[in-house]
Amino acid sequence: MNPSTLIGIVASLLMLASVVLWSADSTAAFLNLPGLAIVITGTLAATFISYPLREVVRVVRLVGLVFRRENRHEQEDIAELVALARLWFKGDVRAVEKRLEQTPNPFLRTGVQLVIDHTPDEEIHDLLRWRIARLKARERAEAQIFRTMALYAPAFGMIGTLVGLVNMLGVIESGQLTVIGERMAVALLTTFYGIVLANLVFKPIAVKLERRTEQRLIAMNMILEGISLMSRRRLPSVIEESLKSFIAHHHDELRDGQGQEEGAPGRWRLPRRRGGSDAAGKKGEAPHAG
Repeated sequence: MNPSTLIGIVASLLMLASVVLWSADSTAAFLNLPGLAIVITGTLAATFISYPLREVVRVVRLVGLVFRRENRHEQEDIAELVALARLWFKGDVRAVEKRLEQTPNPFLRTGVQLVIDHTPDEEIHDLLRWRIARLKARERAEAQIFRTMALYAPAFGMIGTLVGLVNMLGVIESGQLTVIGERMAVALLTTFYGIVLANLVFKPIAVKLERRTEQRLIAMNMILEGISLMSRRRLPSVIEESLKSFIAHHHDELRDGQGQEEGAPGRWRLPRRRGGSDAAGKKGEAPHAG
């Protein structure tokens, strides 16, 4: 399971347990099945009305991604692309095609196939950019469904509260004043359910899916850069160093202002002079990756 998701679930359960156990005389005071049913069924009903059935069903399957450990495949993609570039640079098209059959990344496979088909570089760039834009639009729309559900849940919580208040007014008319507080508590629980579902379930899932999309877009742009270099027949070593620099730059952006241990990946350092001070090396030397 994803560690951050596990920590969030445990923290949420502890928070809810503290609310139920310490702020009420009885745990049953926070149980209102009709109110919970109003929030859940109302949110689902509004979601199905708002979106096509196939989109809602597809999004429900994505919930499992929130609980999985995030796997990063940038290094594997770089190694695969460099190996294909070496074969292409040697002119062994048959070997490239054979290796493509075993390439697990469909985006990389499509790009290399366009290169060996001698497609112009501009057309390759446009086609792959279009695929990136399509993935971005689709996955952001999927995350938006959960954001929409986060808006519906508190609204249906308020509906449940209004229903409870109407029932409470009926109690007042009958003169049973001793149960007014109990009915009022039940009426407010539906709002509680709606806020909890919105902020501990629907919004976190949406943010998690959006973050996943950002990581996938970074990986696809990295592959696009490598395909473009391969199409222009750059040396495999140049392609490899360019893609590693791409990932290193991304890592530096993620760690900006947090500091980093000397020698950690993604940190660029100038060569050290013999005198011991950090400065530029002799003329012609290039900075190397730490």
